[in-house]
Amino acid sequence: MFKIISKFTFIVLLFSSQVSADVFVEYNVTGNERVADQTIFNFSQLKKAVNLSDVDLNDGLKNIYDSGFFEEVNLNIKNNILNINVKEYPIIQEIEFKGIKAQKYIKVLTESIELKSKSSFNKFKLKKDVNTITNILRQSGFYFAKVNVEQKINENNTIFLFFNVEMGEKALIKEIKFIGDKKFKSRKLQPIIISEESKFWKFLSTKKYLDKQRTELDKRLLKSFYLNQGYYNVNVDEAFTQIFNKKDFIVTYRIDAGEKFVFNDFEIKLSNDYDIKSFEELIKTFNKLKNTTYSYKRIDSILNEIDKISSTENFEFIDVSVSENIIDGNKINFVFNINESEKFYVEKINILGNNITNEEFIRQQIVVDEGDPFNALLHNKTVNNLKGTNIFKSVKSDVRDGSVEGVKIIDLTVVEKPTGEIKAGAGYGTTGSTFMIGINENNFNGKGIKLNLEAQVTEESLKGNFSYTNPNFRYSDRAVTTSIGSSTTDKEKDFGYKSSVTNIGLGTSFEQYEDFYFSPNLSLTSESLTTTALASANYKKQEGSYFDALFNYSVSYDKRDSSYRPRNGYVSTFMQEIPLVSKEYTIINGYQITGYKELLNESVFKLGLYTRAINSMTSDEDVRVSKRLFIPKNKLKGFKSGKVGPKDGADYVGGNYMATINSSISLPFIFPTLDKIDFALFIDAANLWHVDYSKLVDQSNSIRSAAGLAVDVSTPIGPLSFSLSQPISKAEGDLTESFRFNLGTTF
Repeated sequence: MFKIISKFTFIVLLFSSQVSADVFVEYNVTGNERVADQTIFNFSQLKKAVNLSDVDLNDGLKNIYDSGFFEEVNLNIKNNILNINVKEYPIIQEIEFKGIKAQKYIKVLTESIELKSKSSFNKFKLKKDVNTITNILRQSGFYFAKVNVEQKINENNTIFLFFNVEMGEKALIKEIKFIGDKKFKSRKLQPIIISEESKFWKFLSTKKYLDKQRTELDKRLLKSFYLNQGYYNVNVDEAFTQIFNKKDFIVTYRIDAGEKFVFNDFEIKLSNDYDIKSFEELIKTFNKLKNTTYSYKRIDSILNEIDKISSTENFEFIDVSVSENIIDGNKINFVFNINESEKFYVEKINILGNNITNEEFIRQQIVVDEGDPFNALLHNKTVNNLKGTNIFKSVKSDVRDGSVEGVKIIDLTVVEKPTGEIKAGAGYGTTGSTFMIGINENNFNGKGIKLNLEAQVTEESLKGNFSYTNPNFRYSDRAVTTSIGSSTTDKEKDFGYKSSVTNIGLGTSFEQYEDFYFSPNLSLTSESLTTTALASANYKKQEGSYFDALFNYSVSYDKRDSSYRPRNGYVSTFMQEIPLVSKEYTIINGYQITGYKELLNESVFKLGLYTRAINSMTSDEDVRVSKRLFIPKNKLKGFKSGKVGPKDGADYVGGNYMATINSSISLPFIFPTLDKIDFALFIDAANLWHVDYSKLVDQSNSIRSAAGLAVDVSTPIGPLSFSLSQPISKAEGDLTESFRFNLGTTF
């Protein structure tokens, strides 16, 4: 009985499947005006003389819809004929944006939406494009923008599309907050981010507008800062809160820093293709890092070292992966897995998205070029190089199969960002007032060339400077800067002279070896020097015009753990200015070193030495009065700036030799609830001595010193710094000041 039922069921199913299956040998297309019959049939991907189920027909229907050309599609098989009836979408004759004045926004929106002029209209894409337009405007700060669509359908089945946009006012950042387990005071975190609070005097700044892309960059900058401070598990989130009945926002960054981590064990796992002896220097580095504070910068430097080893040892196909393991709560073990990667070569590199930037400049940043063996480590360096130019919002890389086996094609897609900036700033304090205005451009002519024009006015000087930096001078991988400057310094009241200088300079700076930097510069200077009627005879004899051709250079060895707010390490610099053509042939030598040591509770001890010496290389000439040395105001607190050292009558004339020692310790644990105030204790000691032009002038060879408290405050106007000092030792004639302050802001 069971066998009979089974056979009956099989026959029914077989019969049913044959009934639901259709076959066609011809097709008939109706309703189409622009798209050819054959093209529509090809869209369906259906085959003639093949049994088709309902599922197959539904797939064919969907395929035709997916082409995007049709508003309605009907499909059936009758009398072995496939009937396809369609209603075509109208063709978009033109797309227009109304209500947007700035062409830069229209250009971005036109490129970003899916619907294009001369293409088929699609109501689903239209809805998506409205959302795209709204999101782009929001990212640009127009959080209250509204978009309405107007359609004008013509008789010839074409359509005009009008996006009516109400931009509204840009959303302003009223306040920026840092909350959570942030470890650092808000005053230290604010300078790290790009966004800034809106103030009525910030009429030039665009960073005061709420911009989603900018806040995302802020989050990355904050996370990078914490990672380099040892907070391995840091998490940074942002939230926007609109102020009631206003078009302003409060931006809040919630930070969960977690515990500070240290490096523990390092291990290298090599495939059989490599010898451990090639990595002996790296192992020495591992031993030095053990039990030191974790820093992402250190991991990056290790990867760079592996890169150098692979280049030296000709490891063409190398792949490096890093695995991490947390033990004992706050210790991290690292394993560097070094293997031979898949062997293939780069067939072609496509550069996409660069509407302004010259392709040649982008290709200059590429490490693995066309025809080279593909190296994942070096390819990542290419992406980082492009990001480091600071002219792209984003850089993406896609590696895909090439035309033949063993080769790959790389697509590098960049998204450009505005690279020009107008800036202005002002400051006022016990040492005087300052006003500055400038214009920057980081991608002039699309070649990555940096232009900088800046003017500065103080109570005793007027300075202007223009610089032009070529990032790859004559394909040398060296940036060369050409500068032209002019300045007038009026020190007749306090120092008895006035100087007008015009100069032209040519210089560069580069990392010669790891952490070793060389910065040479050649300059031509023309100076006009005048003195007051009451000036001494020695001063008056230096009146006149001077021409100097100077070569100056500096060499620096930088072992700091970070260039921004370092915790440990030191930086040592020697500089020299050598006269090539000059009247008095004055040579300047200088050396400075600053060390940092992190103590408990994020407190950092800082100790620095700063020295300068200036002398004439000819026996019958003295150092020009405008070139004489004065102690920088930040190197000796407790004394009036420029009012220490040798005096000729009533004039402070500076010295031939100078030395300062500065020590300070930050006190983040003092009043930790005062989030926008930092405290530090300091001791400064300095000496400024010797006058070469007269033995009758007091040589002033005495140690000046002072100790006190320094306070930095973030105010609604701008950063305020002041110090309370108590002089410990001084020379006769030195003028002291117990209180010094400076308040600055930007526009």
